[in-house]
Amino acid sequence: MLRYSLRRLIIGVGMLVALSMLIFLLLRLTPGDPIDAYIDPNLPMSPSDLADLRGRLGLDQPLPVQYLGWLHQALTGNLGYSIKRLDQPVLSLVLSRIGPTVLLMGTALAFAIVIGIACGVIGAVRRNTLADLSLSVVALAGISSPAFLSALIGLYIFSVRLHWMPSGGMLTPGEDFSLGDLLHHLILPAALLSVAQAALIMRYMRASLLEVLNQDYVRTARAKGVIEFWVITKHALRNALLPIVTLIGSTIGLAIGGAIFIESVFNWPGMGLLLVDAVQTRDYPVIMGATLVIGTCVIVVNLLTDITYAVVDPRIKVG
Repeated sequence: MLRYSLRRLIIGVGMLVALSMLIFLLLRLTPGDPIDAYIDPNLPMSPSDLADLRGRLGLDQPLPVQYLGWLHQALTGNLGYSIKRLDQPVLSLVLSRIGPTVLLMGTALAFAIVIGIACGVIGAVRRNTLADLSLSVVALAGISSPAFLSALIGLYIFSVRLHWMPSGGMLTPGEDFSLGDLLHHLILPAALLSVAQAALIMRYMRASLLEVLNQDYVRTARAKGVIEFWVITKHALRNALLPIVTLIGSTIGLAIGGAIFIESVFNWPGMGLLLVDAVQTRDYPVIMGATLVIGTCVIVVNLLTDITYAVVDPRIKVG
């Protein structure tokens, strides 16, 4: 297990370095000069001032040197300073936004797991019935719908038309904090973020349970007269859940991509909204720092998922 974990950790670190190199290169290839973001249009600068500023920022160095300098600072915990937010440290800015995003994604993941597994079990047990076909259609629609479309439709129906949910924000402005107010703002964006994940889990759960239900030990349990409920929950469901463990970990990346749109539509003060704002204002240090933190979270979650799967199913450690 230790060797397997170390191997997965080394792969994760390599992926993180490759991701940071890719983002750094893409930012440098975008149209315009990075130094433009540091210049106040109301304060004209001479060519010598621009050259001096470029030297202080290290932008006069070759790209490999610039990247290694940034990587060295990142390894010491210094992700630079935001251009837009008056030289606020990127790390503190990112850390202040992680909590709301974790809350949103954690709630969405809980919704997706409960709804996806329950609907998948119903679809497998009621195979080819109206309930199964209806759930399959809903799951297909959920997988096919982009996150921004689901967010806009949900916002229009539940906030604009029905007035059941707030249209944005994490808390009601001007009111004291309360758990009820937080949940009132959280439910709709979390539910919309969970749509694609729940649909995927439902499809995989249905297929996995159908495969398990055709195994010999399940037929033997039924032949012994075991109640169908116990056949499903005690004998079949546990083995059918094994592929879902890996699927849940892999959908974290999908949830992060969806969270960017959800947070933008609902003005949720998380990492997604921070990243969108940084891209719009060309705040390069924040883009690099936020991307690095998000990539680290995704890789860590996938690493924990692989280890969990290896613990649940020891056969995965072979080789």
